[in-house]
Amino acid sequence: MNTELMTALDMLEKEKNISKEALFEAIENSLLIACTKHFGKADNITVEINRETADYVVLAQRTVVEKVEDPALEITLADALKVDADAKLGDTVKVEIKSKEFGRIAAQNAKNVITQKIREEERNVIFNQFNEKIHDVATGIVQRYVGKNLSINLGKADAILNETEMIKGETYRPTQRIKVYIVEVKTTPKGHRILVSRTHPELVKRLFESEVAEIQDGTVQIMSIAREAGSRTKMAVLSNNPNVDPVGACVGLNGARVNSIVDELGGEKIDIINWDDNPANLIRNALSPAKVVSVFADPDEKTANVVVPDYQLSLAIGKEGQNARLAARLTGYKIDIKNETQAAVTPGFRMEDYMDDEEDYEEEYVEELAEGEDN
Repeated sequence: MNTELMTALDMLEKEKNISKEALFEAIENSLLIACTKHFGKADNITVEINRETADYVVLAQRTVVEKVEDPALEITLADALKVDADAKLGDTVKVEIKSKEFGRIAAQNAKNVITQKIREEERNVIFNQFNEKIHDVATGIVQRYVGKNLSINLGKADAILNETEMIKGETYRPTQRIKVYIVEVKTTPKGHRILVSRTHPELVKRLFESEVAEIQDGTVQIMSIAREAGSRTKMAVLSNNPNVDPVGACVGLNGARVNSIVDELGGEKIDIINWDDNPANLIRNALSPAKVVSVFADPDEKTANVVVPDYQLSLAIGKEGQNARLAARLTGYKIDIKNETQAAVTPGFRMEDYMDDEEDYEEEYVEELAEGEDN
């Protein structure tokens, strides 16, 4: 048993997470290359390695001839009989080649082949590890700027945070630890390339999944999410347990859960709303914190007409239209918002067509007017 070689292979397999089979193949290839360098060819040479003992043998097939013209391919009958007592002219015999016969350059080339194979396998292992983490979150350490992009160390590999995937206004310092969303892992001529993001909506989703136990066990589901990175996110959640409040679960005691995510995202505001299978109710929730008088949703056209109190119009639309824009992305509906004054002068508009329960509306509207006067 080749104890020294087997020990070295075991260490490489454990430390580098490289399969022993790949290492055996690297040794076989390196020996074949050494033979090619030494003899000029290796077409008639085979390498056999015992996977259990790591003992190896290099065999060359040579034809038995009276007079040898090519030592790499031919052998005399006298020499052949030393290998095979039954050999005769014209037969093919396998002759063992001792590795010590290789020249210094051939041996060095063999060593280089093994080293290169180990590096390739190590990169492949890392690639496969991160390939399994696509669409997941990883913690990275900021290293340096590469042009306008940022190099992020993820432990065993470096990732690239492109300028377009950075949160606007966010600054990064060397050695700073940040959460990133793994967007893509691909192979390029220069090696494997890992692309990450800080702006992807799924980053917020994954952060909640890691922070909220009820999401991890499936009690609460994130049904939809819309985000404008660095500014605001809207997220709709649904509870599969009537005794669990999905919004409360995501917010946490005194806002502990949501605040930890807000801090990770540099103060980005997060609105968490209840999901509703009824499009009108979902749109009403999505326009929070604005109060909504009525909603008429067309599921076929994916459009919705919304009426809000006069004093709530600017809040419903939001700064530069952000609230309405995020609500539209969250629900998948094109939303047209009018205040009551605008709706009243719209041809064909009738409030009763929009109302599910006129008495509830009147009661809610009186409360809203009172809140508006107080404010």
